[in-house]
Amino acid sequence: MSSRNLARLYGGLVLFGISLTLMLRAGLGLGPWDVLHQGISRHTGISIGLVANLVAVAVLLLWIPLRQRPGLGTVSNVIVVGLVTDATLALTAPVHDLAARTGLLVAGILANAVATGLYVGAGFGPGPRDGLMTGLAARGHSLRLVRTSIELTALGAGWLLGGTVGPGTLAYALAIGPLVGWLMPRLAVTPRNPRGIVLQKGQS
Repeated sequence: MSSRNLARLYGGLVLFGISLTLMLRAGLGLGPWDVLHQGISRHTGISIGLVANLVAVAVLLLWIPLRQRPGLGTVSNVIVVGLVTDATLALTAPVHDLAARTGLLVAGILANAVATGLYVGAGFGPGPRDGLMTGLAARGHSLRLVRTSIELTALGAGWLLGGTVGPGTLAYALAIGPLVGWLMPRLAVTPRNPRGIVLQKGQS
């Protein structure tokens, strides 16, 4: 467990929390899970960061029947992302200018992709939501179908609870996959091919 790998892990998680704040301040729509977090937050009065942490814990419970094992990255994800999101929201003010909000959205999506590449690529285990998807896929289901189904469920529930759905939601949905797919093999500690598969010596 090198200090360099740990720096990637925690740097990625901190950046992930900041990226959520950027998209929240943009007010143009959030990613599916964050629409859910925001919707729950609006109905309960609990901060969105704490809601994200509580949802992550609930998702981790779903790992048990899937026999998924959390790693340091999984546990750290549960704790760090929500705390950073709440802290950066407290330190920033709402933005009203549309051009500035659009810039925040673009920066948030880019930062989110880089953050995902860093913390997943550090090799300490996936976040709770990603682990749920891969755990279901490992039981013979299509990963694409599993991911789409789970995120549409989170998005629908969040929308019904009053979470922000807008052009930013669509932009995130279209951009995050290609961005993470391009960044992951370049940011991972262990070399991977463009499909994210760990490479052995002599492979490409």
